[in-house]
Amino acid sequence: YSDTYTSDPPDAYETLLNDVMLGDATLFMRSDQVEAAWRILMPVLEVWGEKKPEDFPNYSAGSWGPASSEKLFELKGHCWLQSG
Repeated sequence: YSDTYTSDPPDAYETLLNDVMLGDATLFMRSDQVEAAWRILMPVLEVWGEKKPEDFPNYSAGSWGPASSEKLFELKGHCWLQSG
């Protein structure tokens, strides 16, 4: 990229806004597609909102994640590479 262009590549939002301003509708979902997607997804989100999982493997930010992630990798003979 640096061999061809003299400036930094545009930020993702810059590209998105430029596409919107250019009016290239092929890059975006049609309104009927968006509405159909929400009709499918909303019942799922409502159920998830009503019933919290009892065994959600929450973990602290910056940690290596829940212990269950270790078990998942071990099933296939793998492990996380941890430094320190």
